[in-house]
Amino acid sequence: VGCDRSKNLVDICGEKHFQAFVCDALSVPIRSGSCDACISIAVIHHFSTAERRLATIRELARLLRPGGTALIYVWAMEQEYKNQKSKYLREKNGSKNKDKEMNTGTAQRPFSDQEPDNSNQDSAWSDQLLKDLKDESCGAKPVADFRLPVHTNRTSFHSQDLLVPWHLKSGAKKKEESVDTVLVPSGSKESQELNPVFHRYYHVFCEGELEAVCRSLDCVKVRKSYYDQGNWCVILEKL
Repeated sequence: VGCDRSKNLVDICGEKHFQAFVCDALSVPIRSGSCDACISIAVIHHFSTAERRLATIRELARLLRPGGTALIYVWAMEQEYKNQKSKYLREKNGSKNKDKEMNTGTAQRPFSDQEPDNSNQDSAWSDQLLKDLKDESCGAKPVADFRLPVHTNRTSFHSQDLLVPWHLKSGAKKKEESVDTVLVPSGSKESQELNPVFHRYYHVFCEGELEAVCRSLDCVKVRKSYYDQGNWCVILEKL
């Protein structure tokens, strides 16, 4: 059974005769201890506070039966690891210059708008974890002006908290809304209307960060922690 925040993605699963439903990763409507295994791929790095990222992993653990396992993947700050570039960096293409034109500058997105959940019992721990991680040589630059930087696609990360452009191409529209292909200059107003750019929030994880968050939960143990093609990955077991 799959779940996603996006109704459109869930509808695609339904069209392919898979079982899926819409839900929030912070509150999954499944009975506690009823899953043999859970997978969370490219989800937790979209939560904007340490408290919410921790709460999401706790919710994942709640679903597992004793002895059940969970696999978690999050985007890594280190896109070049052990002298090897990730697939993300290697897939640079001819649109590099176009991306640079569209992605320079900063987005008006104050951190103060991201209200933490003060009721979370791990707030103090999360604050300390972030402080410890910032003290380490992760390579991330602090955001001095309280604005989230906009990432240039297919390049290394320079901040842990950032916005990543998503280029919605006209071909991504629903079949009934499809339009004829129109050749227009890439930088023109018409091109931007046909291919709008959205910005998605990411918190990219430093080495050891995901594992440290998982180890803070006393209901699970970390069976394995590893790096895979620009992602930090953890396999958990429910105690």
